[in-house]
Amino acid sequence: MGVIEWIVVGTIVGLLARLMLKSADPVGCIGTIFIGIAGAAIGGRVWEEIFGDQKGVAWIGSILAAMLLLAIFSRLMPR
Repeated sequence: MGVIEWIVVGTIVGLLARLMLKSADPVGCIGTIFIGIAGAAIGGRVWEEIFGDQKGVAWIGSILAAMLLLAIFSRLMPR
């Protein structure tokens, strides 16, 4: 994927992770995009390794990984 596609996917995955986690987190817009990009890269790859190449379903793993990264990040950041 190109840079613009990664930013769009990261934004969508990051926003969905923040909505599903429903916690007050110290991450702003840019942090949400970066967490979404990392979640998409890590979670999508892990999902495909575990469940095989299922077209269009790896986004579930992406959101789960982004939620995990967001939870870890919010625990590590001082309030």
